[in-house]
Amino acid sequence: MSPADKPIHIVRCPTCKRSVPWIQESRYRPFCSERCQLIDLGAWADGQHAIPGDPEWADDGGDDPDSR
Repeated sequence: MSPADKPIHIVRCPTCKRSVPWIQESRYRPFCSERCQLIDLGAWADGQHAIPGDPEWADDGGDDPDSR
């Protein structure tokens, strides 16, 4: 099977849910466009998205974790 014969994997843009082919030419993958990519980045910067973590490492302006 040559690279041209491989089936193209399709993903959904996390922002607008449009179909996006997972190929080299899809510049903003998994997003469909720069606009959707920037909307998602803004949501992370605004605190709308977060990765749960250990509350011991919370950024509360307290002790430096390196000093423990």
